[in-house]
Amino acid sequence: PVKELKDFKRISLKKGEKRIVEFVLTPEKLGFLDRNMKFTVEDGDFKVFVGNSSEGGLEDAFTVGKSLVAEKKTKLTRAARVFNEQLPDKAIPAAKISSADDVFLEDLSRKTFRFFWEQSDLKTGLTADRAHADGSTLPPDHESYNIASSAATGFALTSLCAAAERKWVTQTEARTRARITLKFFAERAFHKNGWFYHWMDKTTGERRWNSEISSIDTAIILGGVLSVKQCFKEDAEITRLAKQIYERVDFRWMLNGHKHLLSHGWRPEKGFLPTRWDTYSEHALLYFLAIGSPTFSISPEAWYAWRRDFVTYGDYKYLAGDTPLFIHQFSQGWLDLRGWREGRSPNVNYYDNSVTATRAHRRFFIDISKEFPTYSSNIWGLTASDSQNGYIAWGAPPRPASLDGTVVPCAAAGSLMFTPDISLAALREMKEKYGEKVYQYYGFVDAFNPKTNWTDTDVIGIDLGITLLSAENLRSGNVWFWFMQNPEINYALRRAFSV
Repeated sequence: PVKELKDFKRISLKKGEKRIVEFVLTPEKLGFLDRNMKFTVEDGDFKVFVGNSSEGGLEDAFTVGKSLVAEKKTKLTRAARVFNEQLPDKAIPAAKISSADDVFLEDLSRKTFRFFWEQSDLKTGLTADRAHADGSTLPPDHESYNIASSAATGFALTSLCAAAERKWVTQTEARTRARITLKFFAERAFHKNGWFYHWMDKTTGERRWNSEISSIDTAIILGGVLSVKQCFKEDAEITRLAKQIYERVDFRWMLNGHKHLLSHGWRPEKGFLPTRWDTYSEHALLYFLAIGSPTFSISPEAWYAWRRDFVTYGDYKYLAGDTPLFIHQFSQGWLDLRGWREGRSPNVNYYDNSVTATRAHRRFFIDISKEFPTYSSNIWGLTASDSQNGYIAWGAPPRPASLDGTVVPCAAAGSLMFTPDISLAALREMKEKYGEKVYQYYGFVDAFNPKTNWTDTDVIGIDLGITLLSAENLRSGNVWFWFMQNPEINYALRRAFSV
């Protein structure tokens, strides 16, 4: 458009005062007289400056589309600056499934929710990292006794929405638990510039296991925070606390001097961790939260700053920076990326990429079943999990050196929203073939090994979490819908994918 100053608004703030300011931009303010002295409004990019002049201070851009230049009134807010797109107006399931499959998933989902309901502290809302699969209490001498996972708590918050919707608990019960959890994170939990510890004491919130302030675990907390903000949007306190938690997170600080790449985290003893989110992993949620932040946003160029490495297995080719299947699942438990394609080469559609990664993963286990006969077209799956030899962050393809016949149910379950045909078949056969040995009080055990006859005694919160979110998105699309109702996320996607 014609380059000229369009409008001014003077705002006076007292020291320490914060205000949300809304600008109403009408065609009269955006328009100008052309060479024929005809009033016109051009489509294109405009900038808003906040400062004591147009030469400095804060600035941001917005776009007026061709279809909207004749609109009588266009409203600009910090969180929804793209005019020609709207938020989703209804939930859309990932796929249509049979009534029998829905009954199966109802039982699985309700059992996994039971973990989040029973294993979250009543005063802090913090959720246990793990529990015994049969529901029995961890003994005080167990290394994970009273250890809470901040990421598991993010899944727990989101699970409250599904539980209230499906009447596993009442609306009042779900909202009360959500308020307790949000109030703890907003007012009591230790944070560094809005970022939280990875591991905490479940009852006090104190740091445990010498853990780091974790960027990805905080992002997963925010997934839950923004889900309840929309699911329970009639609750003023939930909305207020959720905004406080999200808007306090200083994403620019987590860049640690880099122009675009976010750090993995920070420790009080040594400062920032040396690693960054610089290749494809579970980090999509983190970057879109950062780009869309209403207070400490980072450039959408950050989305294109990390490395893109492709894996080829047979006829399958997909983007992956590591082998565990969870990297393709966790972020998309919240982000509905169906139909989205990034605006630069290689123009990846990340939903389709996760579909391909899951199908390649299953193909690997079919191919290796000659060596491990307990693997098959319906008994497959490997992602970070427990094993006979402890916790292993494994995956495939390629073949991990430690492969021993272990099956991890949440690998298939986490892809229910991507590949319901093969994921449902796998989960149903695991349950039918191995019964109560692998399917217990909280649903599937974290892992089992038919080759050695080993079965895990535990479940892990984040693995149950992605199981529940993926199942809910398959059945209803509700988690996607709630999360994508946040205009900050919608805005971030449009900025990043149109850059």
